[in-house]
Amino acid sequence: MQMLFTPFKAKNLTFKNRLVMPALASFLFDDDGNITDAILEHYRRRAASGVSMVIVEACAVSPEGIVSRHQGRIFDDRFIEGFSRLAKVIKEEGAIAGIQIHHAGRQTSPRVIKQDPVAPSPLPCPTIRSNVQPLTKEQIREIVKKFADAAERAVKAGFDLVEVHGAHGYLINQFLSRFSNIRQDEYGGSIEGRARFAKEIIEEIRSRIGDEFPLSFKISAQEFVPNGLTVEESIEIIKILIKAGIDFIQVSAGCDATPEWICQPMYMKKACLADSAGKIKEAVSIPVMSVGRINDPAIADDILSKGWADLICMGRAILADPEFPKKAKEGMLNEINMCIACNTCMESIFRRGRIECLVNPFLGREKELVFKPAQKVKRIMVVGGGPAGMNVAWIAAKRDHRVRLFEKKPFLGGQLVLGSATTYKKEIKNIINYHQTQLRKYKVECILNTEVNAELVKKEDPDVVVLATGSYPIIPDVPGVDKDIVVPVSKILFQEGPLPRESIVVGGGPTGCEVALHLAESGSKVTIVEMLPKIGNGLESITRKVLINKLMENNVRFLTNSVLERIEDNGVWVKSKGKEEFIPAERVIISIGNRPDTRLYEQIKDMKYEIYQIGDCIEPRSAKTAIYEGTVLGLSI
Repeated sequence: MQMLFTPFKAKNLTFKNRLVMPALASFLFDDDGNITDAILEHYRRRAASGVSMVIVEACAVSPEGIVSRHQGRIFDDRFIEGFSRLAKVIKEEGAIAGIQIHHAGRQTSPRVIKQDPVAPSPLPCPTIRSNVQPLTKEQIREIVKKFADAAERAVKAGFDLVEVHGAHGYLINQFLSRFSNIRQDEYGGSIEGRARFAKEIIEEIRSRIGDEFPLSFKISAQEFVPNGLTVEESIEIIKILIKAGIDFIQVSAGCDATPEWICQPMYMKKACLADSAGKIKEAVSIPVMSVGRINDPAIADDILSKGWADLICMGRAILADPEFPKKAKEGMLNEINMCIACNTCMESIFRRGRIECLVNPFLGREKELVFKPAQKVKRIMVVGGGPAGMNVAWIAAKRDHRVRLFEKKPFLGGQLVLGSATTYKKEIKNIINYHQTQLRKYKVECILNTEVNAELVKKEDPDVVVLATGSYPIIPDVPGVDKDIVVPVSKILFQEGPLPRESIVVGGGPTGCEVALHLAESGSKVTIVEMLPKIGNGLESITRKVLINKLMENNVRFLTNSVLERIEDNGVWVKSKGKEEFIPAERVIISIGNRPDTRLYEQIKDMKYEIYQIGDCIEPRSAKTAIYEGTVLGLSI
């Protein structure tokens, strides 16, 4: 990591290293877009991480450009005071304070803005699909003015850099791309016409803030849709914008039709956009910021060493661990709580209206979840070494409790071990490695190969028993389920024996789909049998899209609305839409869910001990829930 922690100078800014926290939605603002204590603490921690610059998430320049009622807003002078506090917090922690200004265009909902969204053309957003109103030239000029008004407010608030959001299918991107812009006037057609709106915004901002103030532009260099932007087209657009006055370019990708390129899931390779940044870096003279699934300091340094970028944007990585840069600089790589690209952060924003993280339960709760020394030191017996058990163990130990963790298997990790077995999900091992490091650091004694019963609990005689005993697979009550052809998920994922030429996966949930892809990519002919109308239920939407596409590319057959009737020695009988069908197979893999393991709880629930249950032994759910419950309990005992 020779280059990652070297300084860099551009415009009138000095970057202490090459790491930037890019604008990434938290939606921790209040209902009116005002600064909250939560947002101040969120950005304070990211600024204190050791990054050189923090760019505050996209803030709307106009009421009709909002994407969420919890989005930041900068379309009125009343917001300046709050943003002044935010800029001050970031700079006090030693980081350059940037802010991104934004207009959603068609990529918002009438429910949010109380009117039809506006756009360059009468083409609705591919995902929201609401009616849109094409902008008149007069309205375009008004929005140009609003961007400049917002930039002036950002300067008055004390920010060091303003970034114009021209990517990800939002309004400026909609003008830039033939995918969303079919105008016949001077704001459409050629590259020059489609870039005119962005050019006028940059020129108007420059006329307001002067030539010396740093100005950045974020672009989707590729959109991966018919008539969408390509790197070659984007280079021409960037050259136009450089003449208009931009000083930095942040190279992203994707639009409202291809969100998987905006927030790449674990099924996509790391640094998947770095080569695009490299091509742009070769073609332009201004500093280039590379973004996109960069969660490893060595990979970041490699991008810099190749000359593909001047600055590296790490968004989700610093959400997952706000001390990432400091740990990387000090060589404490095992201490980094690595982002696994599960997209829980994005899913939580859309489903819950606030940001959350699978691996970092403190995200968005920095003021709620606080480490405090234990008022009374207790002896704690944790049963189960999965994510819930590991997390509660080291957190309680960090608070000075004396903790012993018991696990019946010869290794820690629980369901995470199984979840990390496939090629695309190996990064889940980072969760296990991180928690093992914390267990060692806080001197938790881990006793493996030991199944706990009531007698052992009595022998240990702890003050507190924490049950994190997990769950076990559900086996359907169908004829033939005990035949040799039926194998557990673990046997397939850990490749115990030769992989079958033909496979039936019963259950099309997340695990079933992952097993099916693993088999298909290994050369097996795979059929998924699912009772529900669609497969992949429970998966985050972007991850689901990419996973199903990969299943289809590998010719996996989907039998939805179908029920397993019976299992033979050479295949299964399935009932689908009232008809029975025999499907030949060498192996049948059952993946229809789990049941909570409450056996130990039933044995000890009436004993004198302070007893808690966390994780799947309450109800089988997600690793995110298990880690969160372990954290909350570890902080409260």
